[in-house]
Amino acid sequence: MPYVNIRIAGILSREQKAQIAAEITDTLERLAHKPKPYTYITFDELPDENWAIAGKLLDEE
Repeated sequence: MPYVNIRIAGILSREQKAQIAAEITDTLERLAHKPKPYTYITFDELPDENWAIAGKLLDEE
């Protein structure tokens, strides 16, 4: 059973999540031969203040 966890800075719309979930599920079915009903996907949307790149928080200008 595939489990995919997507962690992203910021917020995705419901439509974006639905499209991402559909495409990942389709890819796992096509390439890994995993049945769609067995694929689980979660989204973790984190505020920019909880992400840092190169030593700077993303909410810093």
